[in-house]
Amino acid sequence: MSRDSSFLLWLLTFLLSLRVLGQVIVFIWGPRWLPPMEQWHSGIVPYRTMLPTQIVVLVLMSWAAADFSRGAGAFVEPKWKAAWTIVWFSYVYAGGMVLRYVIRMAKRPDQRWAGGTIPIVFHGVVAAFLWVFGRYHAYL
Repeated sequence: MSRDSSFLLWLLTFLLSLRVLGQVIVFIWGPRWLPPMEQWHSGIVPYRTMLPTQIVVLVLMSWAAADFSRGAGAFVEPKWKAAWTIVWFSYVYAGGMVLRYVIRMAKRPDQRWAGGTIPIVFHGVVAAFLWVFGRYHAYL
């Protein structure tokens, strides 16, 4: 079962890495073929703080996905007690992003449907990662 989950975990890690890479490219070079920085970043957390945090999250996601691929390691050892908390948190996290989207679209009707949604979508990617991880442990 860990190998089944590993594909999804790697896919979600890859998607988040594309977001982080895209944002770095926009921050450094600002190419016109990518959305401007304000579309990648809500401005709540300064980018100099957010980038290292994103890198830490990607390292942890990669480590977990690698453990799942091997079928061994700290991230595949049974965590039944934490499993349902992680699954529940993934629902709350994803629900929070749906609410964030609804509020943003209500406040910024000029940006419907996709304006400013890059951070929202990729928080959804992290929530999906947590869901896959938690479900694996919940059904061991």
